[in-house]
Amino acid sequence: MYIERDFTTLRVVIEALIYLLTVTFLCFSALMYLLSRQGALIRFRSHRRVTRAELDHHFSHYEKGITVLIPSYVEDVRVVEKTIWSAVLQEFPHIQVVLLIDDPPNPSDPHRIAELNETRRLGALISAALAEPYERFVEERTEALARIDGTDSVRGAELTHLCTEYRWAIHWLAKQAERWEIRDHTDRFFIDNVLLDLAADLRLTVTALEGALEQREKLSSERVEELYNRLVCIFSGSVRAFERKKYASLSHEANKAMNLNAYISLMGKRLKRIETPRGVVLRPALEDEFADLLIPDTEYILTLDADSMLLRDYCLRLVYLLEQPGNEQVAVVQTPYSSYRGAPTRMERIAAATTDVQHILHQGLTYYDATFWVGANAIIRKRALQDIAQVSFEGDNRVTTYIQDRTVIEDTESSVDLGLYGWHLVNYPERLSYSATPPDFGSLVIQRRRWANGGLLILPKFLRQRRARRGTKTQVRPLETLLRVNYMASIAWASVGLILLLGYPFDSRLLSPWVIIAAAPYFLSMSQDLKDNRYKRTDVFRIYAFNLILLAVNTSGTLKSIQQGITNEKIPFARTPKVANRTSSPWLFVFAPLFIVFYSAFVFVIYFQDRNWGNAIFAIFNASLCLFGIVSYIGIWPSIQDLFLGLLSWFFVPTKNAQNHSDSGVLDRRNAIDWRSMIYYGQTDPDSPTGTTKSLESAEVAE
Repeated sequence: MYIERDFTTLRVVIEALIYLLTVTFLCFSALMYLLSRQGALIRFRSHRRVTRAELDHHFSHYEKGITVLIPSYVEDVRVVEKTIWSAVLQEFPHIQVVLLIDDPPNPSDPHRIAELNETRRLGALISAALAEPYERFVEERTEALARIDGTDSVRGAELTHLCTEYRWAIHWLAKQAERWEIRDHTDRFFIDNVLLDLAADLRLTVTALEGALEQREKLSSERVEELYNRLVCIFSGSVRAFERKKYASLSHEANKAMNLNAYISLMGKRLKRIETPRGVVLRPALEDEFADLLIPDTEYILTLDADSMLLRDYCLRLVYLLEQPGNEQVAVVQTPYSSYRGAPTRMERIAAATTDVQHILHQGLTYYDATFWVGANAIIRKRALQDIAQVSFEGDNRVTTYIQDRTVIEDTESSVDLGLYGWHLVNYPERLSYSATPPDFGSLVIQRRRWANGGLLILPKFLRQRRARRGTKTQVRPLETLLRVNYMASIAWASVGLILLLGYPFDSRLLSPWVIIAAAPYFLSMSQDLKDNRYKRTDVFRIYAFNLILLAVNTSGTLKSIQQGITNEKIPFARTPKVANRTSSPWLFVFAPLFIVFYSAFVFVIYFQDRNWGNAIFAIFNASLCLFGIVSYIGIWPSIQDLFLGLLSWFFVPTKNAQNHSDSGVLDRRNAIDWRSMIYYGQTDPDSPTGTTKSLESAEVAE
């Protein structure tokens, strides 16, 4: 009826089309949510948890290693320490943990110097703590295997001795838990789910062995060996640190991807440190030459964010899946991270709720072969990274890029690259990894702005690859295309759509009840997912308020993507300053939610006076929830602080460093002549037989 009567003017036509497109895109995103959810439920229903005995047997004489890479940049030492412990206590043989410290290597601030030195010592301290149990269990295993050599089964005193060793390990873990100081909910998680949960699993083995002793049963000698191997594997990990910024021959690009790439490019090499005028460089050592640096190579690489933790069997279960028949072309397997429970603030709790719901959706993406690599944690086949490696040069440095750094969501672009070579990505359907959620609005702005940036830049690359793969064995299926497009672009169109619905006075007759009915399955399903994850059903409204206060953040990330697409420049990782134990926010992101509240209240008054009840209800609903979001998630006093700091910044102009001159006003010639480079490089001008000497003579003539 609306079209028949009023579809007569250009304004009405454009308004109807904009509204139709907006609602269509929002409904499309809701449909993709339901589709992903369905795939996740199917996977959860069919998942079979691998038994302990299968894992022990598979890894009993395992020779392939795994390297855990933990990129760290100005992180709290205790946070990094918990992450390292969760990685090194994995029940996996030959595990090597490398902390990739990306802090400036020579800071001037005494506080930063102390923190950096403490971070550097973490590897040695943790390795020293593991030395005692590791040496004990290696010795006990050797003696036990000698005693049972030639026998088919074991009982009695030998099982009692095995129980004693497991009890010793339990006591050691419990002692570590007692020593750990509890400062926040992540410390409690570390104690309960990393240390004590491992101890509880070992205690279960003790209970089983005691039952066998009481019933005078016997175990095969092979099974006893596997149980000893398990103790050795738990404590066999090694930890060390690596700092790429100490070496002039490695890329110093300021992002996590290049921190990882720098180390991966060195794996399997023997290297010599060489002093040069531009700093220390690394070059391959000759066969008969002493190597200063040995970087072991492994078949698998585990990337782990410095604020994340793994449960004890993460590596076992994910590598076991990679090595099952039919999974030879799986490049990346991961468990999309969940949030730590018990967050102290409302904002952190709601951010955690959105993270836990996303875990379900990522499981559904795997069902449709549309998995994206989520960078907080993942086990990767190194062979797959070599397929997508690209070589470039930064000056004289040869840089190999495995993980793309064109955007700040580097894992998403690498997911697309892997698909071109026929590789697949899989989300393991269990919660085995956990990561921190932003504790305040300022740090949330950093995270969500980064998430909103890059998807639009990667989308054209995916569409080009889709065309290139058409008609091949790796062609992209329609549902995979829809899910991937939604994943990469939904933040952009959802932000624009919500701005239009909030700001433009659409005719009330466009607000059909069918729109609400179409959205109902989405909100009902989300409320059920929240309930299943131990949140409240009503948190669906709190999440809506959460998204309202982030509207400007998501829009900013989208606009940044467009800007980057035009200028073709890399966007550096942004860090904001701390204000009184919290992260301050740019004033615009604090002002925008306030503007939404006042504008929606103003629109409500107008619609109420015009008896436009549908738009009036929508306006007051948004005003109320956005106000709730400001009070609950940002805070009144922090909002005032950040607005004041933003206003104050207008009155200051950054100063520029003056050029270095001598007292006479002429450029100091001693600074102009780089004599170290002359001695080291020699002739540098390929067009002149005298090279650098020619430029020096020219300088003397000019004087």
